[in-house]
Amino acid sequence: MSKTPIIILNYKTYTESTGKNAVQLSRYVQEASEESGVNMAIAPQAVDLYPIINEVDIPVYSQHMDAITPGGHTGSTLPEAIKEAGVNGTLINHSEQRLTLADIDAVVEKTKELELTSVLCTNNVKTSAAAASFNPDYIAIEPPELIGTGIPVSQANPEIVENTVEEIHKINKDVIVLCGAGISTGEDLKAALELGSQGVLLASGIIKADDQKQALLDLVSLI
Repeated sequence: MSKTPIIILNYKTYTESTGKNAVQLSRYVQEASEESGVNMAIAPQAVDLYPIINEVDIPVYSQHMDAITPGGHTGSTLPEAIKEAGVNGTLINHSEQRLTLADIDAVVEKTKELELTSVLCTNNVKTSAAAASFNPDYIAIEPPELIGTGIPVSQANPEIVENTVEEIHKINKDVIVLCGAGISTGEDLKAALELGSQGVLLASGIIKADDQKQALLDLVSLI
């Protein structure tokens, strides 16, 4: 996924992005990506990964991966199982699924071992700078107070995006910085890119839309 800008759609656990709805949404994302020429990826629930992977050719990520090894870890998400399912990567440390620093380090290292793409989520400038030292492929800055509000971070707190990009690249210039929280429109995406990010991680603005495919096309209409 070296081509930017990059759109990653997190399905979370909305009914509109679960089961058969998840499969149909994945088709819409692939169609929107092909029609617009913009690189798009998806992060469905673990239970929906396998059927979706067999339906689309766009990158598919897990929403979470635990810092565990094969064995007795009931209810956890095993990295090797994610790899065998055929996914391309995983979100790490989303604000709705936080990890300790030790576990973040372990999971990022595991993604490298398994040749999976890592999208490490952070909540402010300081944690983003610290996260850069783990050398993930992507860092997605998402202030948790704005997630799901419809208020884009690129407008509510633009300096956090600019400062995050600056601090991350002081430590690791190769990390691709994404912007999240409240992103839903073409204006939001355009603003995020102008602030120095190279894409967005978003969810409800697309998933809850009446026309999901059109919402995706509108999102990328100004770039």
